[in-house]
Amino acid sequence: MTDAESIEATILRLCAERGAGKSICPSEVARAIAGPDETVWRLLMRPVREAAFRLAREGRLQVLRKGRPIAPEQARGVIRLTLGSTS
Repeated sequence: MTDAESIEATILRLCAERGAGKSICPSEVARAIAGPDETVWRLLMRPVREAAFRLAREGRLQVLRKGRPIAPEQARGVIRLTLGSTS
């Protein structure tokens, strides 16, 4: 399994590649790490979300729900990730 630091680095890299004002789906991170096989990348979804929440708590990432910033503790269902300001 992929370690948390690798997952965090992949999240930040994909967000930076997407660019300012754009967001990514956590599944994009899982696919980038595990490849296109759904049975494999789905196993990474929980670790990816947990890594994203850690980054958000550190102020390095923003979690979005329906296009609006939310606290990691409020994240339920479909979320997106962006490097936008967390202030």
